[in-house]
Amino acid sequence: MEKIVVVDDEKEIAHLITTFLQNDGFDVHTFYDGQTALDFIQTNEVSLAVLDVMMPGLDGFQLLQAIRQSYFFPVLMLTAKGEDLDKITGLTLGADDYITKPFNPLEVVARVKTQLRRFKRYNFANQESIEEELSKDGLTLIKNSHKVFLYEKEILITPIEFKILQYLFEKQGTVVSSETLFEAVWQEKYLDNNNTVMAHIARLREKLGEQPRQPKFIKTIWGVGYLIEK
Repeated sequence: MEKIVVVDDEKEIAHLITTFLQNDGFDVHTFYDGQTALDFIQTNEVSLAVLDVMMPGLDGFQLLQAIRQSYFFPVLMLTAKGEDLDKITGLTLGADDYITKPFNPLEVVARVKTQLRRFKRYNFANQESIEEELSKDGLTLIKNSHKVFLYEKEILITPIEFKILQYLFEKQGTVVSSETLFEAVWQEKYLDNNNTVMAHIARLREKLGEQPRQPKFIKTIWGVGYLIEK
């Protein structure tokens, strides 16, 4: 049974999400502050986390950063209506999806199931694939073990970031549009004004130590898309 962590200092919202997830058969653990949730995550095998952004003490972004230092399971962020900056920040820090308040709890359950399905399918594919490396100028991606090395030092990235990097590697020498990249990685229809790809690319570049104006690995072709050169 998948173990889900729900973190929100608004107890009514936390209980609502918890109830609907439990009714769908998930093992849900509910917390009202970030530090207690992090302590639990560090001593248990968690499948997915739902984090509120605004919390006293360790807030949702800080908790997300702490999680991404060691764990790759999917994370969904709860954001206030209209707070686009929260969405972009969460995606940049490694969140896999976001849910805007107020929300339909059935939508939360659906998004949780979608993220778990993708994560399982992705990990299964990695386990079954033949060892294969993709490399360029000191950057190495090992497909079946989900590892990335920069000058032989491992770089921790999320599953979504890995899929973006892998797709760009496999299209090496070809400019890939944001729309194509989004639909290939997220397997959803791309909508106008979608900043998801841009946020994840920015986070990837940061982890790779790239200079924003002169990136070495992931180049931006303005008005067209992204490119890893041959």
